[in-house]
Amino acid sequence: MKAVLCEAFGPPESLRLTDIAPPALKPGHVVVDIRATALNFPDVLMIEGKYQSQPKMPFSPGGEIAGIVSAVADDVDLWRVGDEVFGGCGHGGFAEQICVPALALKAKLPSMTFAQASGISTTYGTSYYALKQRAQLRAGETLLVLGAAGGVGLAAVELGKALGARVIAAASTEEKLAVAKSAGADDLVNYGDGELKERVKALTDGQGADVIYDPVGGPLFDQCMRCINWGGRVLVVGFVGGDIPKLPTNLVLLKSCQVVGVFYGAFSMRFPEQNRKNFSELMALFGSGKITPLIGAEYSLEEYADALNCLAQRRAIGKVVVTIK
Repeated sequence: MKAVLCEAFGPPESLRLTDIAPPALKPGHVVVDIRATALNFPDVLMIEGKYQSQPKMPFSPGGEIAGIVSAVADDVDLWRVGDEVFGGCGHGGFAEQICVPALALKAKLPSMTFAQASGISTTYGTSYYALKQRAQLRAGETLLVLGAAGGVGLAAVELGKALGARVIAAASTEEKLAVAKSAGADDLVNYGDGELKERVKALTDGQGADVIYDPVGGPLFDQCMRCINWGGRVLVVGFVGGDIPKLPTNLVLLKSCQVVGVFYGAFSMRFPEQNRKNFSELMALFGSGKITPLIGAEYSLEEYADALNCLAQRRAIGKVVVTIK
């Protein structure tokens, strides 16, 4: 089968599309014929050797997939050959087939495309966990979302509205803000010039946001700490801005706020039942039309470098997906 391999750390162009042996079926696992693989920023970090958990070389990037079950281990009764499924796999998605634990998969709704299904596991899983379990976002609160046109950011905009919050979407261009507006954002902030704090305060009568969802990090994090409301919650989701910021603990004291880490991968492993319940609720939201994953760009497996560069260069709007035929 064809697969994209990372054999040494480097840029997307250093990867190689080649033929490898199909995956061997293992107990408790199923083999999935992949139809779509959604990209996330950890895929970029992984091939550069910068992610917190690195797979053994050689490996194929691509941490969330959707496809059709083609083989089932004897000890698995959850799935049958022909079932349409999706789920997180950590890595290995840039390939025609993958062997994954049966419990890692979820049933694709008939109304979902494979591209949509591939883009739900990480982005919506992360954002729902962040807003529901970590921030305990309440109806009527104000939610500020940074990077609001990216994968997790756009999911946070949709989910914030579904949970009854007023959503302020913040992004670096007017094009990205238009996408966030179409996803339901109530107010828009362009921080392309690096300014965020005063604009958020102006929209909140000087109070600031009750919850801030920050997947960007870098210099904007300090501004987040200065426009959080008294008793608010700042969600640390990621650092696509490149720099890991320092926490001004004096502002934590003065604002009486919380700075809350969001490590979705660890949550899903430690609390699988809660995660399954979250996804049951997410599927209901999809079925009712309250969330609709935006596929911003699709690439073939042969275009893997272009797909990864789209994400690495922060050009992505919505989800970037590699489709496999």
